[in-house]
Amino acid sequence: MEKSLFQQARDLVTNLTNMGGNATEQDKQAAQNAIQAAYQDCTPEERTHLQQLEQQLEQNNQLK
Repeated sequence: MEKSLFQQARDLVTNLTNMGGNATEQDKQAAQNAIQAAYQDCTPEERTHLQQLEQQLEQNNQLK
């Protein structure tokens, strides 16, 4: 079964977080793009999680 956009976004953010300071700008942009795409096709519950992922991504970017 193919992963939903939400699952893909969640996995990308998780991978970025695990990379610590080694994530490239391209990695970060891919995660942001995945989150934005997932917003187009998500449940209200997933929307809440996507907002949390965005916050996590922003915090991760500030830790450099």
